[in-house]
Amino acid sequence: MPTPLPGMNPYLEQPRLWPAFHKQFIAAAYQVLLPGLVDRYRARISARKYTSELVLFTSVTREEHTEEYIEIRSRIDGRLITLLDVVSIGNRTTASGQAACLATRAMALHERANIVEIDLLTQGRPPVTMDRTKVTDPYCAVTVCRSNSPDRHEIYPGGVQKRLPKFKLPLAADDRDTVQDLQIMFQRAYELGNFDSLIDLKQPLPADVVLSQDDRDWLKVVLAEPECERVDAHLAGSLPVPPARIVARALELGVRPEPLRP
Repeated sequence: MPTPLPGMNPYLEQPRLWPAFHKQFIAAAYQVLLPGLVDRYRARISARKYTSELVLFTSVTREEHTEEYIEIRSRIDGRLITLLDVVSIGNRTTASGQAACLATRAMALHERANIVEIDLLTQGRPPVTMDRTKVTDPYCAVTVCRSNSPDRHEIYPGGVQKRLPKFKLPLAADDRDTVQDLQIMFQRAYELGNFDSLIDLKQPLPADVVLSQDDRDWLKVVLAEPECERVDAHLAGSLPVPPARIVARALELGVRPEPLRP
């Protein structure tokens, strides 16, 4: 089933759900990326590992983390061209997670590669420090750093109320960018992982989610609507287009649904 929200889904920000979604998102992003890469590139999934510690009264609980990311490399010499990383809850909320994320980034900078960072979370703090004074949206869904100007950040904002953005993924300096659609990646990961069956929208948001009051009020209104009205919103284009139930509702209303995009 499709995600019930047009953009970021804060119900995924749970320790029991996010690691699985992170892994599913990387797989979906890999599938979406491949058709846009010409023969001079190859993509592969790599992973970083780290341990976080949680102090509970007189005991310390240690948890092992494995987080995948995507490397786009030159097929000729294996050189790293672009790193595509996805920020995790641990990257935003623990010192060891932040350090692991920054180490991955430092590796890419050392190889003079482009960096694309996808951040679909609200809790904690972004692992990368940058000037956000000119950013009007509170959430930076995608941040791009090009190899020839690593101190500059191209920011593509996101949020819960609007569709996730398309963004330019840089490749080699003598090649054109490839345009990618974050919403398609997100939607595919959500559906393939069957996360709709794992989330109860009638429950309160996870305690650590940080949303503005405007976003919280909007969520209450949207999630209080009957399912058929949310389906109508999909048809109107304000929510991403899901499969069978949208087609059924469209036919019910006498609307001819457009073909689904991959």
